[in-house]
Amino acid sequence: MPQIEWIAVDWGTTHLRAYAMSADHQVLADAQSTDGMGSLAPDEFESALLQLISPWLPELGDIPVLACGMVGARQGWQEADYLNVPTEPVVPSNLTRVSSLDARIQVSILPGLCQTHEADVMRGEEVQIAGLLATQGAEFSSVCLPGTHSKWVRLAQGQVIRFSTFMTGEMFALLSEQSILRHGVNSNEWDDTAFLSAVEQAVAAPEQWLSGLFRIRAKGLLEQMPANTARAHLSGLLIGAELAATQSYWQGQRIALIGEDNLIEHYAAALQQLGIDSESFSPKTMTLAGLSDVYQALTKTRNSHVT
Repeated sequence: MPQIEWIAVDWGTTHLRAYAMSADHQVLADAQSTDGMGSLAPDEFESALLQLISPWLPELGDIPVLACGMVGARQGWQEADYLNVPTEPVVPSNLTRVSSLDARIQVSILPGLCQTHEADVMRGEEVQIAGLLATQGAEFSSVCLPGTHSKWVRLAQGQVIRFSTFMTGEMFALLSEQSILRHGVNSNEWDDTAFLSAVEQAVAAPEQWLSGLFRIRAKGLLEQMPANTARAHLSGLLIGAELAATQSYWQGQRIALIGEDNLIEHYAAALQQLGIDSESFSPKTMTLAGLSDVYQALTKTRNSHVT
């Protein structure tokens, strides 16, 4: 097996994912756990990481570890300050070095991004954006990263110019699990027609979306709306409201979607309903591409200092 050159770490609120990487940025091994940032005290991060990566560490010497995500939050291992937009999504010279007790690891945390004129922040998504730029160049000027908190990002000349965050996924979870609507949307099935109809309704009249939510309840009582139809309609109203607010990002554009398959399929269908083409990318692939691009830049800098 090729030698492990460095370790990539994607450390979120609920999960820790680590990848043993070769010199040419191939994944040689991977491991994950539920030791996310949200469950750890600052002095517990190193041991949580070592539990995963100890088999990959050399007996002599040390190995670089590049970590991104919520590990750099204020409640994380060590806070990595935000970079203000406009900026490149990742700046290799702005990493935060972590003091570790185990001399076999050299841990550096990537900073997130912030926006001050319309207050917003991101941690982790910026690395996926860097991966998109590294693999696709200037192919896209608008990126959507659906999730619990969906991000819309405008790119220009390799920089993040502005971005907006929407609590669409969290709102769906709250409404479908804790609101009065929960009684009528309990289904694992889907209704494409209901979803797309709701998207169109929300985009055409976004000021009506709160009223539209209660109509889901009313139709369940008066018209016996099936649960799968109600669930899809709820999702369509929320995603449609998000799309109504982000027209400056997607209108006349081809959108890059970075996210998990099931979710980005819904976003792609919603955009297609509005006449907008999109292309989908794996968050894991983009994260590793972004971290690999950073490691390559660090290696070039280190080699230039040697010569």
